[in-house]
Parts: sequence; C-alpha cells; structure tokens
Amino acid sequence: MVARRVQQPGRRPEPDTGTDPAGHARVLTGVFDAVLSGDERGPAPRPVVSASWRRSLAAHVDPEHRTPPVVYAEDELAGVREAHPLAEVLPLLRGTLASIADEAMHVMLVTDAGGNVLWRDGAAKLLVQADRVGLFPGTNWSEAAIGTNAMGTTLAVDAPVQIHSAEHLVRTYHSWTCVAAPVHDPDTGAILGAVDVSGPLHTVHPALVQLVAATAQLAEHHLRVQLAIADERLRMENMGHLARLGPSAGALVTRSGRLLAGQPFGWWPDRVPVGSEKVVLHDGTEVVAEQLPDGWLLRAPARPARPAPAPALVLRFLGGAVPRARLEDRPLPLTLRPAELLTALAVHPDGLTGEQLALLLHGETGNQTTVRGEVHRLRQLVGADLLRTRPYRLAATVDSDVVTARRALGEGRVADALTASTGLLLPRSEAPFIRDLRDELAGGLRRAVLATGDVDLLHRLADGVGAEDLTVHDRLLDLLADDDPRRGPVQVRRDRLLA
Repeated sequence: MVARRVQQPGRRPEPDTGTDPAGHARVLTGVFDAVLSGDERGPAPRPVVSASWRRSLAAHVDPEHRTPPVVYAEDELAGVREAHPLAEVLPLLRGTLASIADEAMHVMLVTDAGGNVLWRDGAAKLLVQADRVGLFPGTNWSEAAIGTNAMGTTLAVDAPVQIHSAEHLVRTYHSWTCVAAPVHDPDTGAILGAVDVSGPLHTVHPALVQLVAATAQLAEHHLRVQLAIADERLRMENMGHLARLGPSAGALVTRSGRLLAGQPFGWWPDRVPVGSEKVVLHDGTEVVAEQLPDGWLLRAPARPARPAPAPALVLRFLGGAVPRARLEDRPLPLTLRPAELLTALAVHPDGLTGEQLALLLHGETGNQTTVRGEVHRLRQLVGADLLRTRPYRLAATVDSDVVTARRALGEGRVADALTASTGLLLPRSEAPFIRDLRDELAGGLRRAVLATGDVDLLHRLADGVGAEDLTVHDRLLDLLADDDPRRGPVQVRRDRLLA
C-alpha cells in the first residue's frame, strides 16, 4: 500500500537543498514523512530519489525495519576479492579516497555489480559506527536488499549519485550521507561495481560527488590501460598463428570475444560469441575456435564469400511527436535519447569518440561514462553488430531524412530538401548538437525556398516547416494570383499569425 503513495517525479517542487547539511536533513525528514504518509501537498523528493523509492518499495523493502543481508562470510571474502576485476584498481582507490575518507570521518566502500560490499577503509572510530548499521564487507547494498542508498542506486541508474539523510528509504540511515559512482569494464562496457564514500550527515561536502565520480573514471582509465597492454601482449604472442593460416579466413579474439586482428579485413564482426569449439557468426557462418592461453584463434573452413550486405536502417526524425525508425522490416521503439544518438552517428558516418558524443549531446558538462551507458542501451536495442565501437559508428545502410535533407540543401536541390523536411528535427530535444542541427536545417530551408521565389515551393514550406513563419506567408501572398484557390487559406493563416 505504501508503494502506491510515492509521488511521480515533477508533481511537486523539489526542496531547496541549501548549504546547511543539518538543515537540509530536517527538510528531507519532512519530505520522507509526508510522502510515506500519503500527503501530496508537501515538497517532493528529487526525481532520482522518488524513482528509487518506488523500485525499493516494489521489492518489499520496509522503511522502518531493515538491515542489509550478509551474503559473504568473512572467510569467503578473500577468494571473492581476489577474483574480482576491481582488485586491480584497489590501490588506486585507496590512494585517492581512503586517506581523504580517514581525515574527513568517512568510510570508503567498494562493491561488485550486485551491490555486495567487498572492501572497506576509513577512520577507525567511524568503522565501529558503520558496523552497527551493517555497513561492512560481505553485506548486500542493492536497492532490492536495503532500499535507496548511494551504492545500490548508482548501480541501478548507472550514474554518480548522492543520497543524503532522509533520502535513504530505510530510516536507520537518516543520520548518514553517501556518494557513489559506477565503475565499468572497458572491454564490455558492463558495470563492474561501485565506489562509495559514506559518513555522518554533517560531513557532507558539495565537491564529494565530483571527487568520487572522477575517481571512478580514473579507475576505468587504469583498467583501460591494462586492457590495452594485455591486448598488445596477446597480439604479439599469437599473430604467428594467424599468419600461418595463409589466405584462409582467421581471427584473433580476446577471452570475451572482442576482435583484435582478422583476415580478410572488414569481414569479422567486432565481437564474436566464443565459448566452444564451434562458433556461429551473425551471418550464419560456422567457424572453428581454438582456445589460446589468453584468447581464441578462429578459423573459417574456407575463404568466406563477400561480406553480406549491411542491414538497412531507416530513420525518420523530422516532424512528428515520436521519432520513427526501422531496422530491415522491424520497427524500432525509440525514446528521445536513442534518437539523438542515432542522429549524431548518421550525420557522422566515419564515427565519433565517446568524448565527441558527450560534447555533442550533453555540452561541456557531458562525460564519457554517461555516453558509454547510453550507447550500451542503444546497442541492446539495435544489436552489437550494427553499432560498432572505437569509434562509435553505424555498420548499416542508413536512410535518414536528416542526412537527405542536409545533403540536398548543400547541393542546391531545394525541392528535394523540402520533400525530406516534413517538420522540425526532434522538437523536444535540448541536446546542443540537435538544437544546432535543427536550426541549421530549418533556417537553411527557409532561406533557400524564399530565394527561389517559386510559388509551389513556398506553399509547401508554409504548409510544413514554415507554418508559423509570417515572412513566408507574406511572400506567398505577394506571389499568389488573386484567383488562386490557395490564397484564401494562406490569408487566414497569415491573419492568425498577425493576431
């Protein structure tokens, strides 16, 4: 019953956080009590918190009586830690955060992807307090286990999160504040775990979110460097196997199936589903897989035929409230962010780096971690073979109304550009690149049509992109003959615009 009372984001104004942690905590306590009692007149929690409360309550987390479950006994932790990829970056995390945590009365925690705490460091006095509330290695801090908290919520939303005082769903943790950020596998893009800094609510600092997020990115960079070293070692030690195949098709891939080298060039996909001696590629070709110490050598029985034609991707993002797309004969259900990503990649067929995509879609505040998560979700929708990485690019024959209209304008084919431009580009988007491209297309089309003085083109513009443009209607009325049946409706629209 309580779960149904949590407010949807946006129904009530968010509380003013201010600069006083204790004062802010009192405000949040009021929000907490009001929401869980069903009072809809008070302030609402932040959208990220409100959504997390709904997920946690749906998992039957009790706000009044809950402690985190213990999933690993103390004697089990050593083996689990040794096998986990984040063990590689633990010295870096300790060097960056543990000393700060110790001085500022915080606890640094590192979890796996399931929210299980594997490592903990911090001030000895605070560790005693942390033990009392279950904040110790071996416990599970996912949202489903213990409700809204920075570790569980950052893993749920795949973004840095701060949870302060009564933003925790379980009342036990209202005297704590915590900040966490996810750490991703540079090979697959999957979340490896989270790094968290927690402490008493009065120790909150506005720069803590940036510090923890930057530390997580630093850990990812370290893992990426180690991955590049391992890749190069695997190539150097095993390229001879590939060379001995002669003209036959072959490839060298990592343990996870990521392509390192292949022949003929361009035939092998970026990632291959390895795991057994027989591997079937995306086009149905069966190849033989030979396991190497740190990867796989793939061999095709005979030299493959020419690569299969790239799949057809149709994008219709000009006009209409909902972006439309089709992959071959299958419609793709798109929300705004995937449509923005596909627009950027369609306009840049040679590909974009994560840094470039972050700048295009998020501006100066964008970061590659956010983009990596967005691209990962898009790849799940369209398929990993269609959306390639390093750089991000579309491996498809793309039919995009945006690209068609832009090319036609650039080549002076005004009628073709007008045909492709059935409306504005993704009208709801506020992404910097989309805004600029929307203005470029609409403004360029307007100038080109006005310059032609062609009545038919002007009438089509007034019926579409120029429906709210007074200058277009004035120019059209100047050119339409008095007995032209189109004159009356144009005059009515022009009068409405003047009004």
